[in-house]
Amino acid sequence: MKSVFVAVGTVLAPLAAAHSIFQQAGSGSIDFGTSCTRMPPNNSPVTSVNSADLACNVGGSRGVAGLCEVKGTFMFPMPSPTASGDSFFVEMHAQPNDRSCANEAIGGNHFGPVIVYMAKVSDAKTADGASASWFKVDEFGYDAGSKTWGTDTLNKNCGKRTFKIPSKIPAGDYLVRAEAIALHTAGSSGGAQFYMSCYQVRVANSGGGQVPAGVKLPGAYSASDPGILINIWGDFGAYKIPGPAVIDQSYF
Repeated sequence: MKSVFVAVGTVLAPLAAAHSIFQQAGSGSIDFGTSCTRMPPNNSPVTSVNSADLACNVGGSRGVAGLCEVKGTFMFPMPSPTASGDSFFVEMHAQPNDRSCANEAIGGNHFGPVIVYMAKVSDAKTADGASASWFKVDEFGYDAGSKTWGTDTLNKNCGKRTFKIPSKIPAGDYLVRAEAIALHTAGSSGGAQFYMSCYQVRVANSGGGQVPAGVKLPGAYSASDPGILINIWGDFGAYKIPGPAVIDQSYF
């Protein structure tokens, strides 16, 4: 449980300004910027779990020219392919192109989980995320011992969430979907705020294996899920992260 007491008059303005966008991506020392990001038109959240925008945000069904690739000679925006097993980071900030670590990645008491999915697609530049099959590769919900939310970890790491590309998945094109769910007004149905962006990624040097079983987005979430309809300002007990479990460690 996390309890924060604020005066109403002092919190309204920060809440209105605290919306955010997953923007940049990178791997190791390579920073791709937004070259492979399907950037939303603004930093407003999606609030309906049944909207097609839940997949890759507003306008996210349309691809961009770039692919996030890591190994080999870097020739922007088409470096050589990302290797399975590599670390990969996604990066959130409140305003477009503002990567200042002095500013919170997502503020205004927008506490909640951070989740990363992947989906195997035939062409990452044209695939529609609402038709894809998504498997979860990373998540951070709420650590009761330290009273830390996933969004707190973004703020502590200059907006970055780093995860590992599974090493036992087929090579080829994927969409990576990064999501933060703000729960500060989630005590009533429709109050949760979903912030997500999709990245176009090409995975190479795979160790083989099968694509993990996935879920549909929209489809995997319900407005009444305990991790979506929740009053985080009271005693909510153990927090249950929405969606499926992270894929089995044997894929990594």
